[in-house]
Amino acid sequence: MPTPNEILTELKKIKYPGFTRDIVSFGMIKDIEVAHHGVKIILNPPAAKPELIVQIVDNIKQAVTAMGGVPAVEVTVEKAPPPRAAAGLQRRSIPGVKTIVAVASGKGGVGKSTVAVNLALAISSLGRRVGLMDADVYGPSVAMMLGADQEIRVTAEKRIVPLDRFGIRYVSMALFINEDTAVIWRGPMVTKLESEFLFNVEWGELDCLVLDLPPGTGDAQLTITQRAALDGGVIVTTPQELALVDVRRGMAMFSEVNVPVLGVIENMSYYECGKCGHRHDIFNHGGGAKLADELGVPFLGEIPIFRELREGGDRAAPLASTNPDHPASIRFRQIATQVLAQIEHRN
Repeated sequence: MPTPNEILTELKKIKYPGFTRDIVSFGMIKDIEVAHHGVKIILNPPAAKPELIVQIVDNIKQAVTAMGGVPAVEVTVEKAPPPRAAAGLQRRSIPGVKTIVAVASGKGGVGKSTVAVNLALAISSLGRRVGLMDADVYGPSVAMMLGADQEIRVTAEKRIVPLDRFGIRYVSMALFINEDTAVIWRGPMVTKLESEFLFNVEWGELDCLVLDLPPGTGDAQLTITQRAALDGGVIVTTPQELALVDVRRGMAMFSEVNVPVLGVIENMSYYECGKCGHRHDIFNHGGGAKLADELGVPFLGEIPIFRELREGGDRAAPLASTNPDHPASIRFRQIATQVLAQIEHRN
């Protein structure tokens, strides 16, 4: 009879359908029990289509049986626990704000803030009143993309007045500190500031408030998802597998706090040469669509690499506003239309 370690090594040869990574590295194997009557393997799979789970179970049985000396193989698939409500916290709505959408990513470097800014501007171009909150305290970038040349004001009631540019209202930590100042704060200070940005800003009447969450799934993200009455989350990823693994963590976070995932956006999807027209899949391609399909959430679209998109952010002249006819701007409007449709359907 093989040992649990030997069985685990064999299971590492089984690829997750459609990916080059194996089911062990995906965290699907919860336990392996070896007894005289046979081997029992307990799976804790992520949210996926039932036919994929059936295929994986068959592959496991074949692989373990082929090891020899195993009289029987039993595979048990655990059901995912129901999403937990936000541990006793009452989610609050923001007076005057109809809907709140969070833009998140499992890891940094995927262009989440660029997507959040241009998505907010695209929603605004569809005739909606839009606000944008930069929730990334340690690495705020929304103000750089939209402009930080105005001084922030505070009302007599000590409420923050957001800046208004390109037709949207926005607030960011970068508006309160110098460019060369590092934010060295512990968790409680960060969560307090985020609560201030949510509930102590004069947002006015908004159809949609877009939240640019910091990367990851830590205290800052949980504070917002547990305290604000979010209508949904949008996940931003890039095509490579490393980013796709983190997408699962981001989706798990929203699931834990009962916030629906409105869809996945694949950023930096590919690059098309302006001279020869040849397409280059620099970071692979199609992983976001495939993962969204397997996890049963909408795929909102792909954003190729555009030099103008980067330049617009660097110059505080975001492309979705300054050049609405650019292919990237058109794609953002298409995505914005889908996001609004998802919210209206759920409501």
